[in-house]
Amino acid sequence: MDTIFETVLLRRAGQFEHCTLDTCPVSDSLYGYLPSKPINLIFVVLFALSCLAHLVQGVKNRCWTFLVCFGIGTATEAVGYVGRIMMRTNPWSKGSIGIQLVCLTIAPAFLAGGIYLTLKHIIIVYGARFSRIAPRWYTWIFVCCDILSILIQSAGAVIASSGSHISLGNTVMMVGLVSQVVTLGVFGAMAADGNIRKFRGEFSESTMALRNSGRFKYFLIATIIAYACISIRCVYRIAEMAGGWRNKVMQDEPAFIILDGVMCVIAVLAMNFFHPGFLFKQSYATLKAELMEPDTEMVNAVGYENRK
Repeated sequence: MDTIFETVLLRRAGQFEHCTLDTCPVSDSLYGYLPSKPINLIFVVLFALSCLAHLVQGVKNRCWTFLVCFGIGTATEAVGYVGRIMMRTNPWSKGSIGIQLVCLTIAPAFLAGGIYLTLKHIIIVYGARFSRIAPRWYTWIFVCCDILSILIQSAGAVIASSGSHISLGNTVMMVGLVSQVVTLGVFGAMAADGNIRKFRGEFSESTMALRNSGRFKYFLIATIIAYACISIRCVYRIAEMAGGWRNKVMQDEPAFIILDGVMCVIAVLAMNFFHPGFLFKQSYATLKAELMEPDTEMVNAVGYENRK
């Protein structure tokens, strides 16, 4: 399978040396098809618009870390789908394959990082007493794990697209994807644990109005949807990579469109329509109020920091 990938991706073998759409069948290419131009154009436009919206929303609400995560994630998604459109001209192009492979592999990890940031603020709004650890640690733990996943996946994608060590690149990418899924699973478990524990005590009185608002409830639903979509996408990519290069899952365009593209579009748009900027502002206001009227147990549990 590695030999097949090398000949297709790098055109090292004689029969692929000068392959064009006129001289070689598309079935001999890495994906075995020409990516749909209309579908990929739609993805480029949607991710670009989402990126622009996140830039405006992030600056307006001063959510710098969240802006970085979703700004890079949506921009990288858009570039990745541009790469897929470029493959229509030459599906054997090393550059086009490399662009879409690297970008579409790492982009969802940035989106997951943005979602991780919200848990800290949700817990603060409900009351830090419901958390097993100080809310600030959620950001450090999950974002650090996410950065590690991004680095591993990036390294694997670069190694694979270079063609020098195909099997190694595939293995490294798989390690990165699996680590991302594990991180998502732990994040989901801790979020569920906090949700269960919150019913065992009294909520913070200062945030009652926010918690009862439709805006906050819809935001929670949107976050769950975004989390589920990114998780589905990551599990799909593990299945795609597990079969080796040019396997049936990799060459199934409808599956890729739905389980990768559509899932990521839903995630980024959900965070656009229900942006967490209002939540971040309220959580910081809550922390400041707690510090002005100190409750030693609360302050120690929260671990106040004025920046994300």
